[in-house]
Amino acid sequence: MFPLWVLLLLQWSTTRVLSCPSLCTCTSAQATEEPRSVLCNDPELLTVPTNVPVNTVKLRLEKTQISRLPRAAFYNLSELRFLWLTYSALRSVHPSSFVNLKTLRELRLDGNQLTAFPWEGLRDMPRLQILDLHNNRLSSLPAHAALSLANITFLDLSSNSVPSNPCPVVADLGIPDCCVMDMFCRLVLLPAELLDLWFPLPGQQQTTVQRRVLGLHDNPWQCDCQISMVASLSVSLGSPVVLVDPVLMCVRSVGQGGALLMPVQWSRCMRPSVQPAATRVVSPLGSNVILRCEATGYPTPTLSWVKAAAHTDCCQQEIPPDADQLPKSLPSFMQGSPRVGVRWSVISLNGLSYKDAGEYRCQAKNMAGISEAPIKLRVLGSSRANRPQKKPPLPPPKQPPTKSNRRPNQVPPLDSIRVLQETLQNSTALNKTLIYPDMSKITPDRKTKRRKMKLLNKSKTDVKQSNNSTLQRAMQVA
Repeated sequence: MFPLWVLLLLQWSTTRVLSCPSLCTCTSAQATEEPRSVLCNDPELLTVPTNVPVNTVKLRLEKTQISRLPRAAFYNLSELRFLWLTYSALRSVHPSSFVNLKTLRELRLDGNQLTAFPWEGLRDMPRLQILDLHNNRLSSLPAHAALSLANITFLDLSSNSVPSNPCPVVADLGIPDCCVMDMFCRLVLLPAELLDLWFPLPGQQQTTVQRRVLGLHDNPWQCDCQISMVASLSVSLGSPVVLVDPVLMCVRSVGQGGALLMPVQWSRCMRPSVQPAATRVVSPLGSNVILRCEATGYPTPTLSWVKAAAHTDCCQQEIPPDADQLPKSLPSFMQGSPRVGVRWSVISLNGLSYKDAGEYRCQAKNMAGISEAPIKLRVLGSSRANRPQKKPPLPPPKQPPTKSNRRPNQVPPLDSIRVLQETLQNSTALNKTLIYPDMSKITPDRKTKRRKMKLLNKSKTDVKQSNNSTLQRAMQVA
């Protein structure tokens, strides 16, 4: 037998599951008595009911005075698939209002006074496919919204041109005058990130094209490339996007007169064109190289660099197969836009190695298309810094000058002076031998003897003076 408190707990939980909130109507499924659909449409309802049955599949809060959705407003409704909060006084939604709605497929918030929507809150609803925000007061559609709209197949943003402050309505146009003059009081711009999501470029499409239905009508969109592309591509054959109403209104900027165009017929979209500074670059190993390219287009394209291929014939040694995981994106060294529609980018490669050789592609992208230009870089030889320096050849050994190779006025070296001294001494002895013959065997007379003695003395003096002058000259030169 169960204890009494267990029976009371079971009875209370069953009553809680099957009970219906006040000011609401609950409808059960045909096969069971459990309520699966809850409708709350009393104008006196000010907040989201807290006692909604946990097994509710569809919750409709219509024509109420609910002005805000707090944090985790539907946390207990983990089986909820349809949530309608329409034509009420809703002004704000907390980013965490939809926590634990893992099975929600449809969210309708049309007919409220929302000036902003927490797009990041869509991550708490991974199975959401239908999002209806039409007839609100949304003033902008941020670029980061594209991160949370990947699974949305129906998005209605129509009729968001009513400002928060009342203002006169322009006759025959049906929109407030302040919306025509003030570009920030209504939804007028589509970010390029959304167009990348809705109209993927060739090569970026998935295997199965996911078709989407968009409601963009009854908004005075600014005449630019984005809205023109949506209007033109949506009517093309096989388009991934279908518009609820193909007629869109486009208003020029105030400086262009503020005229309304219907349908969209003003556009200056231009696919980007890429012009590299050089298509082939050859540089030695270890040098520095700068690769530059410039792109033109409207809207102003964005530039990125990709290394697409490696050269196998660039050098003497082979490049390892795992040196580069190609293709790979390269960060740009410097990038700038001197004027609207023009952008340039530069990458710097310092100390080239064999791995740097290959094909670099400068890619330009805008919403009108994508273009690229290849630049082939070749690395050859070795750098001067790594090249061994050649030693100058050794001069031939110096030989003492001879009569044949001695130049005029050339002074003999010191070794020749010694030889000269010995030669002079030998010549003196030779002169003595020649000048002093053996006189013992000759008996000249006295006159002849005197004459010979004078000649002998004069000869000695001349030889001695000649030897001394030659020796002094050689010593001075040495």
